[in-house]
Amino acid sequence: MDEDQEEKPLNFHEMELDDRILKAIAKLGWAVPTLIQEKVIPLVLEGKDVLIRARTGSGKTAAFAVPVIQKILNFKQTTTHQETKALILAPSKELCNQICKVLKDLTIKCSREVKCLDIAPQEDLTIQKPLLTEKPDIIVATPARCLQHILAGNINLKKCLEILVIDEADLVFSFGYEAEIKQLLDHLPSVYQAILASATLSEDVKSLKQIVLHNPVTLKLEEPELAPSSQLTHYHLKAEEIDKATILCTLLKLHLIRGKTIIFVNTVDKCYKIRLYLEQFGVRTCVMNSELPSAIRCHSVNQFNQGVYDIIVASDEKSLESPGTESAPEPTKRFKRNKDKNSGVSRGIDFQCVSNVINFDFPLDVQSYIHRAGRTARGNNQGSVLSFVSMKELPLLEKIENKLKQGQDDSVSLFKSYQFKLEEVESFKYRAKDAWRAVTKIAVREARLKEIKQEIFNCQKLKSYFEDNPADLQVLRHDKALHTVKVQRHLSNVPEYIVPPTLKNLSGIGKKNKRKRDYQSSNIASKIKAKKNNPLAAMQFEGFKKKRKKIA
Repeated sequence: MDEDQEEKPLNFHEMELDDRILKAIAKLGWAVPTLIQEKVIPLVLEGKDVLIRARTGSGKTAAFAVPVIQKILNFKQTTTHQETKALILAPSKELCNQICKVLKDLTIKCSREVKCLDIAPQEDLTIQKPLLTEKPDIIVATPARCLQHILAGNINLKKCLEILVIDEADLVFSFGYEAEIKQLLDHLPSVYQAILASATLSEDVKSLKQIVLHNPVTLKLEEPELAPSSQLTHYHLKAEEIDKATILCTLLKLHLIRGKTIIFVNTVDKCYKIRLYLEQFGVRTCVMNSELPSAIRCHSVNQFNQGVYDIIVASDEKSLESPGTESAPEPTKRFKRNKDKNSGVSRGIDFQCVSNVINFDFPLDVQSYIHRAGRTARGNNQGSVLSFVSMKELPLLEKIENKLKQGQDDSVSLFKSYQFKLEEVESFKYRAKDAWRAVTKIAVREARLKEIKQEIFNCQKLKSYFEDNPADLQVLRHDKALHTVKVQRHLSNVPEYIVPPTLKNLSGIGKKNKRKRDYQSSNIASKIKAKKNNPLAAMQFEGFKKKRKKIA
């Protein structure tokens, strides 16, 4: 009987949480805690240092956010003056924005008591200084940004800080924050509670653990790095680049892939090539990469989550650190990012309700595949990953499959073969070739420059306007056509004769065209009938027509 009680999972209301937090959790629709939340929340509330290792999408953010809020509410009962009690560090601005949003959702019933401030945006330090003088209870920042404010004298955490959280700890050093973290620790109290959260236990995390944690509890949950096969389906399709482009266009135009979709590529140039290519077929997409301003990236993600647009083309972190590389980088190598140091795409962004991930370029290593696939099948949602694999990329596919299948039945293949007969869409291929070749290097370069200028204008020039007119910000689109490639309007329409008979029912194009023909024929018939019934309508006045032309 005692064993059964011990094995029974804890619910949120059994964790001695404040009623205001429980109401916020109920409003968010979280029925029961995830495994990592069930294990971490009680340990943090006990005051222990914790190293959390759990897969992407397992609920790590709430696992540390809930107990941090609870501890601050507890501090409020014994202290009379306002102080910053918690510092949460993350490697990217997008992740800081996401963490702050989760904290605000969880404090919706106690927003007067617990205040959170995200200082990651690259605004002038003097703009954020007045907000910091109010000493918010929780500060969220990248390590570099936090250090800037400390050195400027805007923050003093030496005597007041109680809790330090570092999220995505395995990326902190690889993003080039090693020096900032070590310098930052000199400005913190000698005693504080620390939490490290990471998707992997890399050498970087172990190094960070030694300098940040004191006698920690390490939670390495015995769970797979990806969602189970019942929730996440992996497909692969062998194709070379032009065939990849053909298949991608066919899948989107025939609506064979439905729901929110993220298309991953390995370089920023390829992002824009895909976007300009799909633009010719009338498929609007949004690009995500570290060249764009942070505020625009965050706004794009929010609009994607709200359903304003359904397709994002993203380049992952490895490619942003080392554009154009053909092989996987050495794991111990430190990268100097030549883009926005504080940005992140494949990690640290909470894309919600993503149905499909398409790897147009196959990822360069196992962790990249895991991080990309982790964008879908989050929580209890279903998801699928479709990977296009060229002949050169086949060894990578085998390597990743072997790695992910360790400890599982070798006879069962992880990657299912996606059944697609390229010969049936030969007509699409002719169109795809022309459209793909039309996207030249010059067109890609012009598109990159045009979008950066456009988004910087949106971000800076209209900033004060959007503050006064927030409704207009909601309708700002990031998937507008770039028009650096001549658009052939006929490509956006899919004639029925090029659709394979086997796909007509799935795409619904045959039915749509039939309804259109029926409507046109009935419309013509009604006009003929009307003319017969009305003699005046059936008469033609040639002289009157000529006179009208002269007047025009």
